[in-house]
Amino acid sequence: MRVLWTQPNASVGQVKRALASEGRPLASTTVATQLGRLEKKGLVTHEVEGRQYRYRATVSEHQVQQSALARLTTGLFGGDVTALVHHLLDHGEVGASELAEVKRLIEAKERGQ
Repeated sequence: MRVLWTQPNASVGQVKRALASEGRPLASTTVATQLGRLEKKGLVTHEVEGRQYRYRATVSEHQVQQSALARLTTGLFGGDVTALVHHLLDHGEVGASELAEVKRLIEAKERGQ
């Protein structure tokens, strides 16, 4: 999905090359299969250009992040956002600059309510 968000209307070959440059070399057939599965789920669509399919995302990165986070929060933490944040702070590697940014976001959220 990330490749399609940065390269709309990418061919299988372009997606394959982008993944390979990220250290994830895959066969063209594997990439095509995955794109087909994503299309069946409604996450991507394609257009035919000559003999190639050109794929593009039908959902934004933000939409996917929200959906995944909601499933994670509900599924693993019973909907308890505090438990999720506690887990991230206790078990994740949170640097001082990241922690300062989280504090800033919390303060901004509090001012907005």
